[in-house]
Amino acid sequence: MAIKQFTALALKQRIEAADTLVLLDVREPFEFNYAHIPGSRLMPLQQLPSRLIELDAEQEFVVICHHGIRSMQAAHFLLRSGFQRVGNLQSGIDAWSLACDSTVRRY
Repeated sequence: MAIKQFTALALKQRIEAADTLVLLDVREPFEFNYAHIPGSRLMPLQQLPSRLIELDAEQEFVVICHHGIRSMQAAHFLLRSGFQRVGNLQSGIDAWSLACDSTVRRY
């Protein structure tokens, strides 16, 4: 099963349509506190294996990080762990700030 790639604008459209998505942010807490997409859930990449039980594999996930690299690693991990509806935010929170919400700070 492939990981769906979301552009920032495509993700924004899904959020605005009130689609049921879990925005899973795998950055570190200091990064999340500095800038995040409202409604996203923080679960740092290194904690993901030990916290997997907290996630419902039936839900659709879009994984988020700074530029899309850590989130892609997390998305692959979720797929290998039995999750089937997994997406990745291309170019991460940085792209979100540039294309969708300039109030989200860049770093």
